[in-house]
Amino acid sequence: MVKILVIHGPNLNLLGKRETDIYGKFTIDDINREITDALKGKQVETEIFQSNHEGDIVDKINHTTAAGIVINPAAYTHTSVAIHDALKARQIPTVEVHLSNIYAREEFRHKSLIAPVATGQISGFGKASYILGIKALLEILNVR
Repeated sequence: MVKILVIHGPNLNLLGKRETDIYGKFTIDDINREITDALKGKQVETEIFQSNHEGDIVDKINHTTAAGIVINPAAYTHTSVAIHDALKARQIPTVEVHLSNIYAREEFRHKSLIAPVATGQISGFGKASYILGIKALLEILNVR
């Protein structure tokens, strides 16, 4: 059995309540349920983690026993050298995901500090970005 870690970054706990025109009306619980449903019957253990605190995310990355990570760093995408460095240090397959298309938004969102240390990036598909990211990660890990 392979273990994957799904990380939700800051303010994603507010999904369904904030900027629904950008992020949609679904909640983080809806996303987590879809992740769990998508992995039923697969030999995959999933740990799902959300934090609004950069250090907690860094600690989670540093101490995970997962074979791969799907991460939505949210606002930390554009600011966190610490998350970049943690992922770089771990050197495990990582897929960066975003609900919105970060390249179609404000210019400051066009630069990802995470992308250079991620295996790949998926953005702009709403909550399906997570499922697509997990499918990509499982492909990388050769899990059918």
